[in-house]
Amino acid sequence: MSKPDILIPSPLRDMIIDGLEPHFTLHKLYEAEDAEAFLKEREAIIRGIAVSFFHVDQPFIDRFPNLEIVSNFGVGYDKVDARHCGTRGIIVTNTPDVLSEEVADTAIGLMIMTIRELSAAERWLRDGNWEKKGAYRLTPGTLRGRTLGIFGLGRIGKAIATRAEAFGMSVHYHGRTQQAGVDYTYHPSLVSLAEAVDTLMIVAPGGPETQHMVGERVLEVLGPDGVLINIGRGSVVNETALIEALKKGTIMAAGLDVFEHEPHVPQALQDLPNAVLLPHVGSASVATRDAMGQLVVDNLKSWFSTGKPVTPVAETPFPRT
Repeated sequence: MSKPDILIPSPLRDMIIDGLEPHFTLHKLYEAEDAEAFLKEREAIIRGIAVSFFHVDQPFIDRFPNLEIVSNFGVGYDKVDARHCGTRGIIVTNTPDVLSEEVADTAIGLMIMTIRELSAAERWLRDGNWEKKGAYRLTPGTLRGRTLGIFGLGRIGKAIATRAEAFGMSVHYHGRTQQAGVDYTYHPSLVSLAEAVDTLMIVAPGGPETQHMVGERVLEVLGPDGVLINIGRGSVVNETALIEALKKGTIMAAGLDVFEHEPHVPQALQDLPNAVLLPHVGSASVATRDAMGQLVVDNLKSWFSTGKPVTPVAETPFPRT
């Protein structure tokens, strides 16, 4: 029996390729000299796609009449048109759970770095200023007495909330609906959440529904002691409005692990002393990325051997195994 044909549009971790090769025939688009010719030759045979950071939009999906599954590397899958896949009966899977703790650790670390200016303090030392000019300044920001608002109280949001409570922070949240069995204070809008807290943590997914939800109004009500942390998706924040808010002191500081047009980061943002910037490293440990990669492999293997995906997304519902 021939192996199912899987398209790999962009490079994936070696452990994913190694895990797939014994079970599938792999077609690596990123190695093709002529991408269009490469796809045309294979449109009819491709039954699965394994993807990371590649736009799988409606026109791309519709090239493959026999496509059954798109296995996405990452918990966020806004680059995949999952709704269109759903209308065609194509399963989309992601890699939830296995990265929640790692991303939550990063989120808390970024929050502390931003509020206590730890990266600036390290630069002060490395530049020789501690010896030449004396101690780094006392930071106006502190975690003591702060209230955390979480936009997106999913698996990662809950893991962040648990950690924040250990630091003595009270927790509020906003999402599409109030969650049963959750004791944190719920706010029906993002503006009302920002009004009630002084630290706003973005954990929401990207896409049209959340595009630029954090803009001028949200930043204004967050206030001059406010801190914005984003480890969700860069598109949720209006970067132009954020830059102006940081320049004018509308908010105190921002810590960002994600950006609207990655890997591009606006120079105006890089120039701001009250912005802490990380290159999208929320889940970037070997252990966590290996666990995510294994889920990509497991979803494809499970689908083609049992007809059941392991972690299907909401737009392509299927009983979780």
